[in-house]
Amino acid sequence: QTPSRCASWNSHGSRQGPCARPRVRRRFVRRPDVLESDWRSPGSDSWPQERMGSAFATPPRAQHRCSRAPAPWRTRRRPSTDTSSMHKTGPRPKAPESRGSSSSLPARCVLAKRKPIVAQTSFLSQHLTDDSWPSCMVQVSPWSKTGGLADVMGSLPGGLAQRGNRVMVIAPRYGIYPDAFDTGHRFKIWLFGGEHEVGVFHCRKNGVDWVFVDHPSYLRAGNPYGDENGDFGDNQFRYALLCNAAVEIPLQVKFQDTVYGDDNLVFICNDWHAALVPVIIPSKYRPHGVYTNARSVLALHNLRHQGVYPPFTYNMLNLPSDWYGALEFQYPPHMRQGAYEEEGRCVNTLKAGISCADRVVTVSPGYAWEVTTPEGGWMLDGLLASRQYVLTGVLNGIDMDEWNPAKDPHIPYNYSNKNFIRGKNACKAALQKELCLPERPEVPLIGFVGRLDYQKGADLIMGALPWLVDNDCQLVMLGTGDKGLENALRVAETNHKDKVRAWVGFNVPMSHKITAACDILLMPSRFEPCGLNQLYAMRYGTVPVAHATGGLRDTVIDYNPYEKTGTGWTFNDLSVDGLLHALGTAAYTYREHPMSFQEVQKNGMCRDSSWDQAAAEYEKVFDWALTDGAYCS
Repeated sequence: QTPSRCASWNSHGSRQGPCARPRVRRRFVRRPDVLESDWRSPGSDSWPQERMGSAFATPPRAQHRCSRAPAPWRTRRRPSTDTSSMHKTGPRPKAPESRGSSSSLPARCVLAKRKPIVAQTSFLSQHLTDDSWPSCMVQVSPWSKTGGLADVMGSLPGGLAQRGNRVMVIAPRYGIYPDAFDTGHRFKIWLFGGEHEVGVFHCRKNGVDWVFVDHPSYLRAGNPYGDENGDFGDNQFRYALLCNAAVEIPLQVKFQDTVYGDDNLVFICNDWHAALVPVIIPSKYRPHGVYTNARSVLALHNLRHQGVYPPFTYNMLNLPSDWYGALEFQYPPHMRQGAYEEEGRCVNTLKAGISCADRVVTVSPGYAWEVTTPEGGWMLDGLLASRQYVLTGVLNGIDMDEWNPAKDPHIPYNYSNKNFIRGKNACKAALQKELCLPERPEVPLIGFVGRLDYQKGADLIMGALPWLVDNDCQLVMLGTGDKGLENALRVAETNHKDKVRAWVGFNVPMSHKITAACDILLMPSRFEPCGLNQLYAMRYGTVPVAHATGGLRDTVIDYNPYEKTGTGWTFNDLSVDGLLHALGTAAYTYREHPMSFQEVQKNGMCRDSSWDQAAAEYEKVFDWALTDGAYCS
């Protein structure tokens, strides 16, 4: 016992001795590149004898790559008999001692400073007078599309370009694109134990440089992610290749007789497919003086898909070995799959992007809150909550020219908010005739356009089908996905020929016709980061009935008959009864209070859903990222 009778620190980080204060549970900052085996408690032999003034202790900054200490990770208490941890790591894989490591950057990457540019993964945008931004994307409309993500990437770059930014979009070349020409530029990337040569195709449209990375692994039948047999087995390689190419293209390839360069760039990385960019820049380029003023912004469109692969695959990504902690992840015992000896360990690509990006953006303010909760965080809620101070929700917009009922070539009758009653009635009659439904204008025509899967809540619509039939409503559904739901639609159409029509598959003209003709659009999604169909529906005077989650909560406002405000109806109880309550209110208003229903329609049509507002919000995020120092150095 020391003369001052002060307790010493034990191995658990608490004090011991006769005068020790009650034990306080302390938490330690976890850096993305530090293994749990490297942690030390204050007072251990490995760290200086420093006692922090707060409840959090952190090792000396020199022992970490990140230049600024992030907020502490949330930890959960576990029984003492369970030594497993959500973020516990196993033996550190050895990174291949080959080209591209932090100690041997290819000379081609070391370029002189150039005028400020901002870069964004999936598309690159640059302030012509100040900065520029590049962006990397896995799909982009109209060249490749499987969902709303492609629509966003097809519209947002143009919105940024119209505001005076220099924008580049980088995406895989999945097919033969007639409007994209071969630049003739080739370079090699070392991945998965070998060199892979990639080409660069370019298309200039709407003030945006659309760049497509050419490699044999992208030219396949099916969608960008897989085919009828499931996801492609080499997706980790395909999108790691895309990330490495996206970092090289601004340095090497000239567009309009100049390269984008490496100064004041902002890379916008969309979902896990581009989430390695925030790791590649600080681990392989910044130590050599390249991209020192560049920043990365990770855009989360759907947290459910994270790019999880076995831990041994880290060796194939050609990243420095001391950055393994950025990708490390461990599932709890009840969720573990794969080899027993792995104990649920894996490399999580999206987690790496969240850990290392300078800023994190979600596609709606509501989703920005949901991802920090256990219900919506998909096991990354603790990490996202620790980075909440750089987390921003920016609501998506839509292409106001493509989705314009006044000049839509896909619908039989064009209309505006001045004559929408006559126009919608004509479109409704035309769709009923085309689908062989009874032409009854007094019957509410209810539509659904989207994937037939668990997320979109198509099963809830099947549960509400008896009520729809009994209350004399017509239902039109367009979509593909789960085979069981597809068969359920076919059975429903067979049993109710005068009430239900099912189009299994996807057809762009039919989606426009349904959006214009229907009185009500259903969106009972279990979770919806933003959602675009409700914005399309409101643009065409179709009233959305949606589950109050994510972006749906931000865009669909419940109608107030006293103030005459609102754009639709929502429900909080995620069940068939909750859906029927909101749908019943909408159908009752349609039949008994047509003037009020028309007010809701007009409110939606007058709503500004353009990309200009979203582009302005993104510019704020870019400015914040450039103002702050690099999160990882």
